[in-house]
Amino acid sequence: MLSITSQSHPPKPSTLNPYNNQPLIITTRRSFVSVSTLIPFVLFQPSKLIAQPATSNNKTILSGLTSTKSWFRFYGDGFAIRVPPDFEDIMEPEDYNAGLSLYGDKAKPKTFAARFATPDGSEVVSVVLRPTNQLKITFLEAKDVSDFGTLKEARKIFVPGGTNLYSARAIKIKEDEGYRTYYFYEFGNDDQHAAVVAAVNRGKTIIAGVIAPESKWVDDGVKLRSAAVSLTVL
Repeated sequence: MLSITSQSHPPKPSTLNPYNNQPLIITTRRSFVSVSTLIPFVLFQPSKLIAQPATSNNKTILSGLTSTKSWFRFYGDGFAIRVPPDFEDIMEPEDYNAGLSLYGDKAKPKTFAARFATPDGSEVVSVVLRPTNQLKITFLEAKDVSDFGTLKEARKIFVPGGTNLYSARAIKIKEDEGYRTYYFYEFGNDDQHAAVVAAVNRGKTIIAGVIAPESKWVDDGVKLRSAAVSLTVL
């Protein structure tokens, strides 16, 4: 989804454990929206912000996001996400129509459920939808992203191999029927920096990803994290 690949540079060893066993619990969907203006970097939120080199384990998740309230809110199939200003819709016409044409007895799945980019195409916000049983073989329908395993166990599903994991966090959002879990990961290599937020709803995995060159993440990382964090399951 993010098209981030391992480069010739060897991964830099992480000096911090990116996992935090204490999930962030937000009591209501509304409060999550307001807190998302403060959360540090995405989503579902990292315990330690590594957009800039972190030298302390005390980085708060409230230090790396910006308000997205004024941004355009895109509504997709079972989700919504905020789009940063100046980002353009780059979905191709065939992406919108995918699934209408039949190949044998199966419809061609859409690659993306949403896709936006800066005018130069260097920074991208994407959302993809996949049946959970395509990501992890199971006879049971996944109802929550935690059904993929712990935050650490699910890393292999959502984080490309050969990249450096900078931060990871499980976030619980209170909804009408209980809590929904979101998994957040921030990772990259010497050339690219990305963040992913993943959630599950009724057997469908919703993955929001943002990516930019490492050189641009210094200036735009907060904005991109905030876009990823704005993912909401409807």
